Amino acid sequence: MNTKDIRTSTDPDLAGSYAAMQRAARSAQDVAIKTDTSIVVSINGKDVRITAAELIKMRAQEKQRHPH
Repeated sequence: MNTKDIRTSTDPDLAGSYAAMQRAARSAQDVAIKTDTSIVVSINGKDVRITAAELIKMRAQEKQRHPH
């Protein structure tokens, strides 16, 4: 498996895909929060369910770490 960071690719489309995936993930989280449902993500190869309540807590922690 290639473990090179995709953001360092010389292909600008490939390098930009990282940000696009982050935006898509954030959008999926927004929908889960609005509909009070869960999302499933893979962490270290294991599927993990994250509830809307957990997503809300994670965002609150983000804001504490990176206030704007």
